[in-house]
Amino acid sequence: MLQHKSQKNMYPPELVKPMREDLTRVGFTELFNAEDVNNALSKPGTTLVVVNSVCGCAAANARPAAAMSIQNDKKPDQIVTVFAGVDKEAVNAARAHMIPFPPSSPCMALFKDGELVHMLERHHIEGRPAEMIADNLKDAYNKVC
Repeated sequence: MLQHKSQKNMYPPELVKPMREDLTRVGFTELFNAEDVNNALSKPGTTLVVVNSVCGCAAANARPAAAMSIQNDKKPDQIVTVFAGVDKEAVNAARAHMIPFPPSSPCMALFKDGELVHMLERHHIEGRPAEMIADNLKDAYNKVC
């Protein structure tokens, strides 16, 4: 994990490592700073950004849903993730692209050519089964990707 020595995180790296791997092992690319986020969102095509989190709804619902969603004929050209409470610069940059939605984590945003086209906030994720969230994302992919 890349990290600047001056950066202080809410969570120790050993705690979040398996949570990061829930997404990276299925193909998500981690973004660690604003430049990474801006570069990813400046590419043409579609990009899914998952704001990962240590909370229970991320573990039970968001990360499994994100992984299930890409098992679809149509899917985003890029799938990327930032980690709330850890990669502060990257999270802030991602959230700046998600305006007018307020910050929430976990959350998932689908972009097309850098424009936000679909958003799932925490209240869309918390308490819903992963399959339902994945179906919501797949519907968005089928329309946009």
